[in-house]
Formats: sequence, C-alpha cells, structure tokens
Amino acid sequence: MKAETKTSLRWIFFTSRKFSSVEKEGKSHVTSFLASLGICFGVMVLTVVLGVMNGFQMGFKDAIMEISSYHVRVSEISSDDFVPFLNWCDEQKNVKTAYPFAEAQGLFVGRFSRQAAALVRALPEDVLETDEGLAREITITSGEFDLSGNGIVLGSSLARELSARVGSEVSILAMSGSSDASLISQDRTFVVTGIFRCDYGDINSTYSFVSLASGLSAMAMSLPQTVGVKLSDSSSDAVFISSLAEEFPNLSAESWRSYNRTFFGALRIEKNMLMLLVILIFVVVAINIYNGMKRMVYERKEEIAVMSALGGKKREILFVFLMKGFLMGFAGATLGTVLGLFLCANMSTVFLLVSKLQYFFTRVALSAINPEAAMSLFENPMYAIYASIPARVFPGEVLAVFLFGLLSALGASALAGRDILKLTVVEVLHDE
Repeated sequence: MKAETKTSLRWIFFTSRKFSSVEKEGKSHVTSFLASLGICFGVMVLTVVLGVMNGFQMGFKDAIMEISSYHVRVSEISSDDFVPFLNWCDEQKNVKTAYPFAEAQGLFVGRFSRQAAALVRALPEDVLETDEGLAREITITSGEFDLSGNGIVLGSSLARELSARVGSEVSILAMSGSSDASLISQDRTFVVTGIFRCDYGDINSTYSFVSLASGLSAMAMSLPQTVGVKLSDSSSDAVFISSLAEEFPNLSAESWRSYNRTFFGALRIEKNMLMLLVILIFVVVAINIYNGMKRMVYERKEEIAVMSALGGKKREILFVFLMKGFLMGFAGATLGTVLGLFLCANMSTVFLLVSKLQYFFTRVALSAINPEAAMSLFENPMYAIYASIPARVFPGEVLAVFLFGLLSALGASALAGRDILKLTVVEVLHDE
C-alpha cells in the first residue's frame, strides 16, 4: 500500500512538472504568473495593512492602558481594606505595581483668561519611579514631571489651549469632587512644572497631573478610594479580578477591556473593514485562477483522456492540477509574506519616501501650472508622524494571511478541476 502511494505521488509530481515546463512556452504561463503575482500582492498588502494598523492601535492601547485606564481599576475601597489590599497586591506575582489615585473633572483658567475643560488626576509624587509603563508612555516636552507642592503637569494640547508654559499659573475654577468640595473656587491655583505628550491625542488635550496630597485637598477627600493596578500581562486581567473577588468580595474592579469597550470596539471594526477590503484582492485573484485552470483543463483534455486510458485515476489526475494551484499559491504567498515583512521592518523609510515622492510630483505639476504656488509648497507633515509609529507584526496574523493566500489558490484549482471527474475517454476520443 505504501509503495503504491509513493508511486502515485511520484507520478503526480512528474506529470505536474511536465505540464509546467510545456506551459512556459504558451499563454497559460502568463495567466499563472499573473495569478501568483496577484496572490503575492494581496499577501504583501494585507501583511502591511495589519502591521500598520497594529502599530496605530497598539500605540493608542498602550497609552490608554498605561496612562488612563490602568489594567484594572479597583474602587469602593474602605479605610479598613485600603492597607490590606495594597499589601495583598504586593504579594501577587502578576502585579507589577499598584498605587492609589483620585481624579475629577475641572474647568481650567490659564494665561489671558483662556479656559479649557480637563481631567485632574492626583498621583503619588514618585509615580514615575514605581510605574514603568507610565514613564515609558509619557514624554516630557518641557520642564519635568514634578508633582511636589502645588505643581501640575499638563498635556501638550491642553497647555497650548490654556497658553500655559512652565512656570505659568493655572487655576481650576470649577471642579467636581466629594460633597464637601466647593464647586467653584478661586483658591485652587497650581504652577505648571512640566508639559507632556503621548501617542494618544485625547490624553494630551484632556489630562493633567497633580500630587496626591494636593488633589485630595482640592477634592475635599480624606483618602483615595480607587487604586490603579498594572499587571505583568494585561491579558491576565480576568484572573486577577477573580482572585480579588475571592479575597476582597466587597471591592469593585473594572478591567481595561470594559473601561474602554467603545473605543477598542471602534478600533476593531476599523481593522476588520480594512481587512475586508484587502481580502477582495484574493477574491479577484481566485476568480482569475479559476478561469485559468478551467481553460487549462479544456486545453489538456486529450492528455487527460490518454492518462485515463493508461490507468490514471481521476482523483490522481485532479491532484496534478491541484499541485499546480498549490505551487502558484505557495510561490505567491511566500514572496508576498517576505515583501510584507520587509516593508513592515522599514515602514518609516517607506512613509518618508512616499512623502518625498508626493512632494516632488506635486511640485513639478504646480511648477507647470502655477509657479508661484509651487514656491510655497511644503512636504505633508503627517507622513513624518506616520513614520514615527512602528509597525507591529504578530506571527499568528502573518501565518493566517499566508494560509489564506495559499488556500485561495488551492480552492480555486479544486473548483476548476472538478470537470476532470466528469470527463470520459469515449467522449474525448469521439470529439477528436
């Protein structure tokens, strides 16, 4: 049985190679080449799109989880449970850091009476030393992250809206907080010690940081009731919440998934829609392969009849054409994956090159039409921003794209080759 199977495979490979060598001199070779090129292009584009989208989304996710939502928020902590809970967090192996914070909405008044609504978050003064994720995601563009005394650190867009700079005074005219806090007060004045930015624009325009002592005083709170927890693996949030419920059933915990459900859902939909559009490339390529294989079956019906007359089984003959489809898909998917990974690894260079090419051709066109407008033309700064965001490639997604390209060619060949099973030697010889 094994010897028969080995012989059949050897015969299938031999016949497939002969068909391929004959096609190199005919029109079918062009069809096969274009089909492989289409698969290559589809795999390459889909790999690059996923890498770029992952880069954008993970940049946003990292900034949100490390600065805004934490991995887990634990609230409704009473004064009796506060210290035992922090001690319990220190004993957990999957907890990187856990510290209290308080936050409230405020109406800021800056220089020249400029006003802006923003969020005030009160943090421990040594937070950058204990929270590596926050220190990694925040970039200080001016001053330093100093929360001592009545210092405040503003987001870059918020500082620009308030016309504030390092050393300026900003007042929080209206502020939410406990029932004892004054809604409107002119005594909440802070000095800007630093200005920061991150990859997520909304944080830059709506966040400010003060010390825990200053924040609790402004909010008229004696103790913070919320603790932000950072885990060694953000995906283990469910395990942590389950353990927390067993140890402290009175506490309320919210994962980063539920806290940012709407935003992350929108990112997922955006990514899926882009994938759907690119997958249409594979549909067009599969149709091209199907039509090419149908024509090949029709052109080779005499050879198919001869192989059947010599004892070749219909399924073995079908495998000859499936082998050709597999080789087309494998060649295209492999080359497309290599090119896609190469572009992802050099994405910054690609964006900068596209920027220069666009600037060059636009300037040439304007020089011919309107020379004065060409003199005031500049490169699009958005490409530099895109170039600063690294593409992120996940092996599972790359493998899925490779298999999708391979299986699209194999599936189209299988559908086209079904006609082989319907052919009979008598019909072919009668037509001849």
